[in-house]
Amino acid sequence: MIEQAIVLSAGQGSRLLPVTATIPKCLIEVGGQTLLERQLAALAAAGLRRVLVVTGYRHEQVDQALRRPQPLEVETRFNPFWAVASSIGSVWMARDRLGEPFCLLNGDTLFDPEILAAALSAPGATLGLVVEPVAAASYDDMLVRTENGAVRAVSKDLPEGEATHRSLGLVLAAKDYADYAQALEELMAERSGAGAYHHDIVDRLAKRRVVAAIERAAGFWQEVDRPEDIVVWRAEHEPGFTG
Repeated sequence: MIEQAIVLSAGQGSRLLPVTATIPKCLIEVGGQTLLERQLAALAAAGLRRVLVVTGYRHEQVDQALRRPQPLEVETRFNPFWAVASSIGSVWMARDRLGEPFCLLNGDTLFDPEILAAALSAPGATLGLVVEPVAAASYDDMLVRTENGAVRAVSKDLPEGEATHRSLGLVLAAKDYADYAQALEELMAERSGAGAYHHDIVDRLAKRRVVAAIERAAGFWQEVDRPEDIVVWRAEHEPGFTG
């Protein structure tokens, strides 16, 4: 049973400048609450009990924000390599948490807790990636090729026509978490390892074992990467908002 989450919240969010010139991306407010507040509420509502938030850019502001009471047990950990390494660097900072069941997610997504709860109860949560079908890729999608319910490849650069899904950035490991930790160590040991995405771990695993492609449940999910992504959230959640 998965009770802990690892949230990757180290980045600045340069596409959201000038807002993120003074605050980290995870502390941007959407509808009167920060991204991080909304994530923690959704994690708690989905049944998670504790979370490790990996911080980086302006980490002291995140620590300060989390001193207020939270809906679940929260710990932060600073990733000093946030500016020079990709997302895999933040996973590396949390590697001691990979010895037990976990869910891992990006710190820049807003989602209904029902999506996470359904994924956690899916048979493929043994080791899986939550995905949704994609007809046309957007500028920054992490693309996924699936076959018979399993992930076969994950990359932003999948050739046109090969991608069947896109990733929601949510990795679940209920049992086979040791395989994930081993693949992480292998990647980080390579010359270009620090520049890898955390999805590259899943891509490597998919080439040698079954990684379930967990279809997302119905509900709202949105990556917040650009100002227009916030507009999408407001249009969905604020009656009368027209953009």
